[in-house]
Amino acid sequence: MHTTVERELELKLVLSPERSIPVPARLTYRTEDPYAVHVAFHIGSDFPVHWTFARDLLVEGVFRPCGHGDVRIWPTKVDRRNVIFVALTSPDGNALLEVPSAAVAAWVERTLRVVPPGTEAERLGIDEGLAELLAPLPADDLWLRDPWPSDDSQDGEA
Repeated sequence: MHTTVERELELKLVLSPERSIPVPARLTYRTEDPYAVHVAFHIGSDFPVHWTFARDLLVEGVFRPCGHGDVRIWPTKVDRRNVIFVALTSPDGNALLEVPSAAVAAWVERTLRVVPPGTEAERLGIDEGLAELLAPLPADDLWLRDPWPSDDSQDGEA
């Protein structure tokens, strides 16, 4: 059975130190994809913008700066409010998002209760999948039998 943990929230797209605009978003965590978090940004277009990155990155980013490259996360204070900044970089551009810290921390905690850290691999079913792939099939018997009968066979026997 798979579980999904979702949270709708409003982020702020930071345009400058003095200006930001609200961006509705949905955080999604799926137990069938236990290492990842998915974020859908609803920016007023026909389709939301989707980002996927490591859950561990968001877990760490709640407490301290982390990440490099396309996704960087760090906690800070803005106007005496605890927030998390998420910097996203893609070939299409860059975005700096201000995220409410308490809401993200509570959502991350829910994902950690559903799939505790260190147990993610158990959710992937890799061992079961490999066992299924490597299980002998009836046709495998053809490869295991000697294709030429021995010289000891009786006449008419194959």
